[in-house]
Amino acid sequence: MAAPPGPELSRLAESYGVGTSYQPSPDRTVAASATAVTLALAALGVDAGDPAAALAARERELRERLLPPTVVCWSGSPPAFVADLPEGTRLRIETEQGETRSAADQLPPGVHRLTATAPDGRTADAHLIVAPPRLPAPPGRSYGLLVQLYSLLSHRSWGMGDLGDLAELTSWAGRALGAGFVQVNPLHAAVPGAPTDPSPYRPSSRRFPDPVHLRIEDIPEYAQVADSERLRAPRERAERLREAVLEKSALIDRDAVWELKREALELVREVPLGPGRRAAYADYLAEGGEALEDHATWCALAEVHGSDWRSWPAGLRDPRSAETARARGELMDRVDFYSRLAWLTESQLGAAQRVAREAGMPVGVVHDLAVGVHPEGADAWAQQAYFAAGMSVGAPPDAFNARGQDWGLPPWRPDRLAESGYAPYRQLLRALFRYAGALRIDHVMGLFRLWWVPQGRPPTEGTYVRYDAEAMLAVLVLEASRAGAVVIGEDLGTVEPGVREVLRERGVQGTSVLWFERDWEGDGRPLPPERWRADCLATATTHDLPPTASRLTGEHVELRDGLGLLTRPLDEERAEASADTAEWLELLARLGLLHGTGGGADPSSEEAQIQAVHRFLLHTPARMVGIWLPDTVGDRRPQNLPGTWDQYPNWRLPIADGEGRAVTLEDLAASPRLHALVEVLRAP
Repeated sequence: MAAPPGPELSRLAESYGVGTSYQPSPDRTVAASATAVTLALAALGVDAGDPAAALAARERELRERLLPPTVVCWSGSPPAFVADLPEGTRLRIETEQGETRSAADQLPPGVHRLTATAPDGRTADAHLIVAPPRLPAPPGRSYGLLVQLYSLLSHRSWGMGDLGDLAELTSWAGRALGAGFVQVNPLHAAVPGAPTDPSPYRPSSRRFPDPVHLRIEDIPEYAQVADSERLRAPRERAERLREAVLEKSALIDRDAVWELKREALELVREVPLGPGRRAAYADYLAEGGEALEDHATWCALAEVHGSDWRSWPAGLRDPRSAETARARGELMDRVDFYSRLAWLTESQLGAAQRVAREAGMPVGVVHDLAVGVHPEGADAWAQQAYFAAGMSVGAPPDAFNARGQDWGLPPWRPDRLAESGYAPYRQLLRALFRYAGALRIDHVMGLFRLWWVPQGRPPTEGTYVRYDAEAMLAVLVLEASRAGAVVIGEDLGTVEPGVREVLRERGVQGTSVLWFERDWEGDGRPLPPERWRADCLATATTHDLPPTASRLTGEHVELRDGLGLLTRPLDEERAEASADTAEWLELLARLGLLHGTGGGADPSSEEAQIQAVHRFLLHTPARMVGIWLPDTVGDRRPQNLPGTWDQYPNWRLPIADGEGRAVTLEDLAASPRLHALVEVLRAP
């Protein structure tokens, strides 16, 4: 067993927010190894070779520091940081709005520049984040649809669901079904590969969307391509791709779709922009600034040198080097191409949200923010100073996974974020909120702390590193408030005590999934609806869990057994799953929610049980209730099966019915089963 850190190393680690222990369960504490702590400190630029000397230097630094690099003030509350300043300290605040103030009271929301001068002559500059005290609650109570966009094909799709399909779905769901929102998977830019990693949770960039989601025909210049014959070939191949998925049970082939779309986009780009379009594009370039230029430069360089920037020629690994500047100039045509693709994609994202609101949706499109980015991608290249070198985000060992988890995502450095006033985080949120009615934050606990795993070591040898949760939340509340958007935190699994309470205090909605809602502090039985929290999105399942039909029938156990994923004998797993389902069905029956679907239908039928599950969700106080769109047609297959890679087609399945036949958007709109389930949630 690895040696735990000594007292001086522990105190040093604590001063930098590096954990020295963790709790896999409330009654058990496990010490982190001295090696894990030392490596985490090294990733923060701290040499812990002599812990006593490093601790003395750190304590002296904190003692002499007038202000931390970023401070927070919540509107309507006294600025807490002032109490820590020496009496008589003078303040100068240059607000984001261009004003100069000498007091921290009654400041407008924003990120301001603060200068403090103490009576002894010491001065300090800091970023001052002023945010509203909390986000407003979602407008009224609403239900909505949850879908992985790539899986939603229409008869106009080019082999996978696209932003035209999203706009069509939101218009139909809002107008015909009375839905309040549609939640989609992360639409972040992916790292190109052979094949491309299909997971939307390991993107190249979270700041920019992926043009593979474009509806090519909706680009204004598409109709003006001079040689329309040249567009025929990719269109016809796209039709064959779509037919293969819908009629021949083929998997969604993202790379094939992108090859066709890129071919068409090269032709579309030859059409000159009109004066108005050119002016709009120029505005987009100016607003995108360095971040957009970096992203497009990475895309252009990846065409030449491959997608892993760490293997590029040495000079190109630095986005600010003279070599990179020279290469950017040589590749300017390709840089412009990728800049324009970002503009076109964000334009269609904005259009989808406008369509949703015009259809009467009070929220509209709920976008998903992945917890991190791929180490080979554009963000990791462009923002190297903000990422902890040699570290990966994961999860510690717990009751569900004794080996822990390594997600392969480099974590942000909390110190560098604070020094910048959280600039990259602010830019990321501001970009997403431009076209989001709400934002779901994957693993929202990462605003508080993340499990850092040293490169080359197992997840068991990691440790937690803390972030300034108050600052992270202040930026989130500030940017969401400016956009008038709702925020949903994915807070499933092991959550540190107090985190959910802090999130609720700031107006962040939680996530409640039916099968996990049990009285864990009591008898462990299913939690009755009146005891559910109100500040949440309540659902029956998620993209990482079995669809409801599979859960009810126990087919999810058979699937995992067939893939060798069970850790216990099959009979034990079957018995436990059956008992779990039986307890829920018993509660549904006791509450009078389990009955036929009309016309004397059998209340024990699968369709009746799925309706009862959603009737139960409606009986909870949850402000938002979500239907997993595949549940509306009896789909059995999870979109992602954690613990698998090539053994299961994760992120490549179209929505299908109970027999595994692909179902189009047009089929969904005409489905009696879907409409019957929707009526459950529309009932008063």
